[in-house]
Amino acid sequence: MEEAGQRLKRLKDEVARVVVGQVPLVDGLLIGLLCGGHVLVEGVPGLAKTTAVRTLSRALGLAFGRVQFTPDLLPGDLTGNPVFLPQSGDFHVRRGPIFVSVLLADEINRAPAKVQSALLEAMEEGQVTIGEQCLALPKPFLVMATQNPVELEGTYPLPEAQLDRFLLKLVVPYPSESDECEIVTRDAQPTPSIEPVVDRDQALALRELARSVHVAPEVANYSVRIVRATREPGALASAAPATGPRSPASSSGSAHVALLRSDPVALGASPRASIFLVRAAQARALLDGRRFALPHDVKRVAPDVLRHRVMLSYEAEADGITPDAVIEAVLASVETP
Repeated sequence: MEEAGQRLKRLKDEVARVVVGQVPLVDGLLIGLLCGGHVLVEGVPGLAKTTAVRTLSRALGLAFGRVQFTPDLLPGDLTGNPVFLPQSGDFHVRRGPIFVSVLLADEINRAPAKVQSALLEAMEEGQVTIGEQCLALPKPFLVMATQNPVELEGTYPLPEAQLDRFLLKLVVPYPSESDECEIVTRDAQPTPSIEPVVDRDQALALRELARSVHVAPEVANYSVRIVRATREPGALASAAPATGPRSPASSSGSAHVALLRSDPVALGASPRASIFLVRAAQARALLDGRRFALPHDVKRVAPDVLRHRVMLSYEAEADGITPDAVIEAVLASVETP
């Protein structure tokens, strides 16, 4: 554990040489690495989403590929194509850029449905189908995708089935004033070179160590109760105890209960979310140097694990309710062990 903690700290320090601030973003990418899951990063253009993913990939020392997703992208541009060889009279598979350990899918929500289907197979099965051949992808294989908010021009919402394959959805905010000043100052200086601090075997060993983090039955049950509450928030609100005397805390609790009672969710999280929530809590505990996961770890990773799995009703969207608000209300209402 001590060696793993030192290696992870070196990894974060190496990324921080290029990426200013954005600690939640870097931690989320590391959680994806430790869990062997894929990460979706959302934010408006210019917030260093691509830079953070590329820098982490270089620090990992793994084979890295970047694909710019565009409306005219074809599945073969991603996975590869069978090429006819006149000399032998046979077809030879020319592999595409997806055959790397870390794939940066830049602006993923600008590509058509056929490309998303090809990527979905790779994310779920760890393989791609080219013609009549099924080819395995390298291990580890991570998709770190960036997307722009769907309100922007030329973007399309990703299918629910594909969203569910992402372990986390990270939302990148604007930097603070001090961080932005540091970004501008660094831009006037030469960009530092990133040195690999983790190789393939070490990355796989870190993943195995994360899976060995102890999860007590109470913590696992707590994760399941949170996920199930996203499916029936109205029932959770009905079971909530009555609030006491008026206070800021009780007012906040009343607001959470009122939000859940309005039944804002059209589609809640699936059992896959329960599995991912526990895995992410294990990785969060490892990043903090612990051999056991706490309910606090579950709470910290829950918004990133659940925000892309909670589909709101039309009425809730019209009222300006967000998935993060629903998740906050669920976390405040589910009893913590």
